[in-house]
Amino acid sequence: MPSAATAVTAADRVYRHVKQGVLDRRFEGGLLLTEGEVAEAVGVSRTPVREALLRLETEGLLKLYPKKGALVLPVSVQEIADVIETRLLVEEFTARKAVPAPPALLDRLAALIEEQRRHAAEGDLVALMAADRGFHAEIVRHAGNQILCRLYDQLRDRQLRMGVALLHAHPKRVERTLVEHTEILDALRSGDADTTAAAVRAHVGRVEALVRGDGR
Repeated sequence: MPSAATAVTAADRVYRHVKQGVLDRRFEGGLLLTEGEVAEAVGVSRTPVREALLRLETEGLLKLYPKKGALVLPVSVQEIADVIETRLLVEEFTARKAVPAPPALLDRLAALIEEQRRHAAEGDLVALMAADRGFHAEIVRHAGNQILCRLYDQLRDRQLRMGVALLHAHPKRVERTLVEHTEILDALRSGDADTTAAAVRAHVGRVEALVRGDGR
């Protein structure tokens, strides 16, 4: 009989496997995953699979159906609208508070833009989106409001999933995103809070237009 530590480790392995598959769109919305298939793929018994799937259900990525499996939930129009609205509220506010930005923050943001460029050249959209989220999260964290930081972190997985889907549908958006991130960085360097907030608002607004199907 496996120890508790082994069971937890197995459940974590399943959790990471399935969650990564959902985020990088190997497991598309509408796909039904069975416990047996997941257990075989990861090389574990069904007990840790059930534990991991329950955890992912609480995060809003799956819907469990007894004796059938777990349905990968598609990204809904309402979810997109909710995430964009929350992003605008949090990011515009924290962008203002980031001014004047210390050199360490500016250097970190510049490094993240270069990381995005590298991933874009390699065609790794999942890594690109992770660096993209990191860019915005650095600004949010700099505001120093821990409640806002936790709220923003809760959006991370949803943003990654939406972002990868967006870049697959609009590959030209990659270069535009790099331009807009550079504009945000330049605004922070200028030391003008209004300009910085406007750059963030314009960037998130363009993302919203794309996901709604009425932008480029």
